[in-house]
Amino acid sequence: MKKWFIVATLLLGAYAGIAQKTLIYCGQLVDVKTGKMLPSMTIVVEGKKVVSVTNGYAQPGSGDKLIDLKNKTVMPGLIDMHVHLEGETKKGAAADRFTQNPAEVAFGAIKFANITLQSGFTTVRDLGGSGVNIALRNAIARGEVQGPRVFTAGKAIGTTGGHADPTNGYRKDLMGDPGPAEGVINGPADAYHAVRQRYKDGSDCIKITATGGVLSQAKNGSNPQFTEEEIKAIVSAAQDYGFKVAAHAHGAEGIKRAVRAGVNSIEHGTLMDEEGMELMKKMGTYYVPTIIAGRSAADSAKIPGYYTDMVVPKALAIGPKIQATFAKAYKAGVKIAFGTDAGVYAHGKNWMEFVYMTEAGMPAMEAIQSATVSAADLLGASESLGSLEAGKMADIIAVDGDPTKDINAMGKVRFVMKEGVVYRQDK
Repeated sequence: MKKWFIVATLLLGAYAGIAQKTLIYCGQLVDVKTGKMLPSMTIVVEGKKVVSVTNGYAQPGSGDKLIDLKNKTVMPGLIDMHVHLEGETKKGAAADRFTQNPAEVAFGAIKFANITLQSGFTTVRDLGGSGVNIALRNAIARGEVQGPRVFTAGKAIGTTGGHADPTNGYRKDLMGDPGPAEGVINGPADAYHAVRQRYKDGSDCIKITATGGVLSQAKNGSNPQFTEEEIKAIVSAAQDYGFKVAAHAHGAEGIKRAVRAGVNSIEHGTLMDEEGMELMKKMGTYYVPTIIAGRSAADSAKIPGYYTDMVVPKALAIGPKIQATFAKAYKAGVKIAFGTDAGVYAHGKNWMEFVYMTEAGMPAMEAIQSATVSAADLLGASESLGSLEAGKMADIIAVDGDPTKDINAMGKVRFVMKEGVVYRQDK
């Protein structure tokens, strides 16, 4: 009896060691590495990773799971390189920082993260919040809540009175004098302090506000707000800690200072001039345009009381210009990675950026590549993300229709898998 028990145990152990595979039949597969559509393909997933991508429809083995997406277009999970998961635009939102507690922000962030994942974005870069974004990243990674894989900057870094100064618009007795720990610097020494604090806080990257911004309670939306020496200090400190640096920048001078100082990406880039574009090409700097945010902010500014009187003229002046700048930058050959500034508009509509990019002259396939291979390159995560290849993460989505023929198909996500787990599968 004991002998048979041992044999049975060994057999069960051997069976358990045979991992179940998931086969995904793709009607057509977007090969983002080559820019081609591949018909009738099979993706094999084991655990969190892709095992193989092959022509035709492979026969599943005993115990394997089959997902039939023969009537869908399949592609890698999308990457949005500029989101803010802690909040979402609404009328009178400027008062939220005085009325919302961190727990309330966190519950909202959980909802926005899930909406983002369900929309086909399996990875995002969160470029600035209160620190709840770091806790959210960790909770998602532990599987406690559903959302995209998050790379976060934690709290953005600005200058006194600059776009990321958290006390802009406060009463004088509440304003105080925030410093590097709160993300406010003045001088290279402060820059090192702020970057090291982000490291201590658990950030994945650094975000600076190289110029004024639209939604901050400050008058100028485009002036340079760092010296070049300050940005160089931030970049130097960031490199010591393995961080990449993203620079919010609208005005031409602030953009050029940031690029010369060595940042990895320019966010928004609204008033970028030809000199700035050539400089970005020379330095290999990525452009993350966020067209949808500009258009959304301009539209919202026309609604009485939606924004404060300080914000309205900036939103009307800056917002509508991003798309035209994107068109020029694309034509000039600047490297582009997909980003939307989600939160400035309603989460879940990230896909509309594809529409605006193609309206401005970028072919649909290149727009998809900007949200996959290019975004993964900017993240520094090309070895695991951005394309469907053996050994990479099984981040896979499927849409109705062919986005290379009708870009609106990007808004028709019907299947979402992240790290081999299915989070959405419409019938």
